[in-house]
Amino acid sequence: MPNIILYALLYILLICLPCHAADVLIIADARLKPVMEVTLGMRKTLHASTRTYAPGEVHGNLAAILQKEEARVVVALGREALAEALTLPPSIPVIYDMVVTPPAFTRSNTVGFYMATPVAEYAELVRNQLPGLKRMAVVASRAFLNLLAGDVSVPFGSYPVKNTVEFVSTLKQLDNADAILLLPDSGIMTMTAMEEAYLLSFRRRIPLLGISERHVKEGALLALVVDMVDVGRVVGEYATRALNSGSLGQQQVFPSRKFDLYLNMGTARKMRLNIPDEVVRMARKVYP
Repeated sequence: MPNIILYALLYILLICLPCHAADVLIIADARLKPVMEVTLGMRKTLHASTRTYAPGEVHGNLAAILQKEEARVVVALGREALAEALTLPPSIPVIYDMVVTPPAFTRSNTVGFYMATPVAEYAELVRNQLPGLKRMAVVASRAFLNLLAGDVSVPFGSYPVKNTVEFVSTLKQLDNADAILLLPDSGIMTMTAMEEAYLLSFRRRIPLLGISERHVKEGALLALVVDMVDVGRVVGEYATRALNSGSLGQQQVFPSRKFDLYLNMGTARKMRLNIPDEVVRMARKVYP
């Protein structure tokens, strides 16, 4: 209940700010919980006035709104918001987040952060806390593997797939894996494919890692999910930097820096896995 009240107050604050010039223009749907969390984080590191507009409100008219608000920096949360922000001249600093993976574009003076968890984060967790999972496999499209698994420092078997049929077929062949890491590749991880993945996982006692809290609730062993409040802190830091310097420089893209662990102990028991108490304490939420 306290969280519901907090998010309600944040939403009211976002839409009811007084009408005066804003230093930072935020393009986002203020009703979404992740947007509220990002905004909460921004307030910890950004000490400047802000104004929030929904993507539909600025569609085709962002430059005029920016001029009216006298804003000097734009924060775009989500792909629709980013598409609008990219129409601005490169003299306007743009910071974006709430995209799973970074889109391709050439605009300078832009800094972005993506929500997909790098494989290296799972590798570190397994190496330090779950050393019994020695033979790890990661299955995704080549594009996702290149982005998220390119700098893994421990051996992960990478299995590129092109479609849902190849995804399910590959899972059926991974008899010797201790665990299978899935990446947030929506073109491949369809609902039907995930149902098949859960069945294979429990039948063979090979746990799935990733992709989100929902997947953990449905039967994955664990997932590392981006901390949206920390995302806001980082966005606020870059917005402050842009306000002070007037520019973000060349285009830069980064993964998020902090992740929350979600854990399903029911899955661990069915897989006959011993989860250390320290891992349980690390988890933001444990499903029994």
